[in-house]
Amino acid sequence: MTAFFALTTSLLWGLADFGGGLLTRRAPALTVVVVSQGLAAAVLGVIVVATGGWSEAGPRLWFAVAAGLVGPVALFAFYEALALGPMGVVSPLATLSVAVPVGVGLFLGERPGLLQIAGIAVAVTGVVLAGGPQLRGAPVQRRTILLTLVSAAGFGTVFALITEASTTVTGLFLALFVQRLTSVVTGGAALWLSARRGTPALPEGGFVWSTLPALGAVGLADVAANGTYSVAAQHGPVTVAAVLASLYPVVTAVAARGFLSERLRAVQAAGAGLALVGTLLLATG
Repeated sequence: MTAFFALTTSLLWGLADFGGGLLTRRAPALTVVVVSQGLAAAVLGVIVVATGGWSEAGPRLWFAVAAGLVGPVALFAFYEALALGPMGVVSPLATLSVAVPVGVGLFLGERPGLLQIAGIAVAVTGVVLAGGPQLRGAPVQRRTILLTLVSAAGFGTVFALITEASTTVTGLFLALFVQRLTSVVTGGAALWLSARRGTPALPEGGFVWSTLPALGAVGLADVAANGTYSVAAQHGPVTVAAVLASLYPVVTAVAARGFLSERLRAVQAAGAGLALVGTLLLATG
């Protein structure tokens, strides 16, 4: 069950990153974050009311609030880093997010077996290679590196926090709603301050309403990924769940190949293969 939900997390996050990357070509990154998260929060609010999720309110929701504060910062930093590029550096570095939940799992006493340790090493190597690391070329701006590391730390922190935010399915819906509501308030405030300082909040031609379904899909995919990761981490070792959930760059690369006809470099194809081998080792270990 851990492997299934963690791999589902990778699929959802990979598609969300792909969609978010496309949308930031048409609108400012912070606007994409706020609108997509706002649409997801609206859907989650309906689900919480329908399932009676409010009855699960308790101290654990503070973990969801914390995740909601960290999440927009991580997403904004990631999208900004992608805008500065190159993606062949940003994508592999972002996978360092796995270090946070894995570290938490080890601190709490989890001890993976030898086969799982081998799987972790192979899978992480595969993910880095699947991102198409830039081995040569122009120097990368320090700001790009810093933004990428901030996003990695933020994503990893959200991984760890959302796992602690609930213990039941209805409680998970409530936790995800609180997380997204906090994200919208935080991101909205940042967007307002940014606009006050003269940074455009909308594209030159105004908001493109035709992108609304895509923004909703990105937001919901991100929410669903948080949910499936939480389930994966609660039903198995966090160290395994975190590594399998970090395979999303492979999904993003494959989506770019399928929808944008981007050709995979040899290093990316090799990375995807290693990621699959690592996944099998983790699943069987």
